[in-house]
Amino acid sequence: MATKTGIDQDALITMFSQASAKQGEALRQAVAETTLRALQGRELTLKNIRGVLKTVAEAASTGAAQHGGKPAEVEALLGSAIDGMDTALLQAVEANRRALQQFLDQGADLQKGGIKSALSDLEKLEDTFFSSVSKAAQTAGAPLQGPWAQVLDSMKLKGTDSGAQAAQTVEQLLSQTQTAMRDGRAMSLRAGKALMDSYAALVSGVLIGMSEGLQRGGKDAGAPSSRKR
Repeated sequence: MATKTGIDQDALITMFSQASAKQGEALRQAVAETTLRALQGRELTLKNIRGVLKTVAEAASTGAAQHGGKPAEVEALLGSAIDGMDTALLQAVEANRRALQQFLDQGADLQKGGIKSALSDLEKLEDTFFSSVSKAAQTAGAPLQGPWAQVLDSMKLKGTDSGAQAAQTVEQLLSQTQTAMRDGRAMSLRAGKALMDSYAALVSGVLIGMSEGLQRGGKDAGAPSSRKR
């Protein structure tokens, strides 16, 4: 049954409950595709991202609880879910980068007004990811508390690929906007406000156009993951 986020939780639950130890990559890919489709179906705000991540994490958690495997096996299942969501968020980061680049190319100052807020949201992406998954973990039963604790500790210690990419994106865009201001390129306040009024929808449109990137394992959005579990 699909939730209001457009996610078929029952399908994810079944997938995780029946997964074998060798299906980690298949789980990661399925979670990535499910998360990306859900993100594409709404404006790309932190609130909507938080809702999608929490829904996916809860489904993975429920399926892992029904799996009946050893703690290490359950931990691996949950790790695959985290990696899948991270892959999808890499696409969201890239969509934001492309949208903000459009503003920058038109002379916008990324350190002012609503555009500054968009950059701030990008910086908060990793915290949003962690808090959303943590809330899902809190609702899990006692048998999953140990595996979830291990996964969350690893996530917090090593960081996420999407979080690292978001930080790099913000740094690069701020550097570019400083160069643009020195060159005397500036967008009018009225034009900047008009663009920002539709920013979340603009990013969503960019994300929809990036579906092919996910088929290449998210490589369009940044360097391949170097994290290992």
